[in-house]
Amino acid sequence: MLVNGIHVNVNGISDVSEQEIANYIGYVEEHTSTPLKSLSISAAGNGSVSLDYVLRPRKFERIRRITGYLVGTIDRWNNAKQAEEHERVKHGVN
Repeated sequence: MLVNGIHVNVNGISDVSEQEIANYIGYVEEHTSTPLKSLSISAAGNGSVSLDYVLRPRKFERIRRITGYLVGTIDRWNNAKQAEEHERVKHGVN
């Protein structure tokens, strides 16, 4: 099911309201400070539930180091700095 744009899967619990699911979503997002991608709610026994979730990936800005300075984007660099960055040997991550 889809609740607040988040894929939710409920296992072993038959009487969970949409408002209760929204409260679980709010609880997880408050404690992780990151939006959810999906949430799985399962019965854990003794009236409690187990929450398994996947977070949305955060966007990040790539930071480059050029001649001792940390910079974000290269769009404001002069032609010499852009050529220096272009001529670098790019190493892959294995």
